Amino acid sequence: MGTRVLTMPEPLWQGLPPVDPLSVSGSVSCTLPPRYESVGGARKFTRETLQGWDLDELFDGVALVVSELVTNALRHAVLSPAEAPAPSTRVPEPRTPEGTVGTTSARLHLMRWSSRLICAVRDPSDASPVAAEADSAAESGRGLYLVESFSDSWGWHRLTGTLHGKIVWAQFRLP
Repeated sequence: MGTRVLTMPEPLWQGLPPVDPLSVSGSVSCTLPPRYESVGGARKFTRETLQGWDLDELFDGVALVVSELVTNALRHAVLSPAEAPAPSTRVPEPRTPEGTVGTTSARLHLMRWSSRLICAVRDPSDASPVAAEADSAAESGRGLYLVESFSDSWGWHRLTGTLHGKIVWAQFRLP
């Protein structure tokens, strides 16, 4: 699962913290099928990538952030709003950028520099991520708070040009 590349597409650079693009020491990405099971696949892809980069000690925090970003992309941008996050026996229909059913998916990118790691999830929605106020008994609604708590910084930006959607990213300092 995934594509290992030396550079990343130009639109992914937009809105990320300032870095020298020539100093990227590793960049990988994978397409996430439009189903909630993709969250587990994203964690597995992250574990394998971090092991390959000798960054195993970062896995717990990075995996939690990847899980939240991927879940948000699937829930709010890819899967139909009628689908609940609870397990289902049928595969939900993906949404297109306009909100109609289609074949759009999300994509996970992991990028490593000498002093930082960026996790970014691209999805087809132009809507900004919103940190909701979760009721103390609620089982969801805290994802972006977890991303903020476990990463050193996070942000997002809309894609421009012919691309539709957005990228939500989180940054981690490397030991």
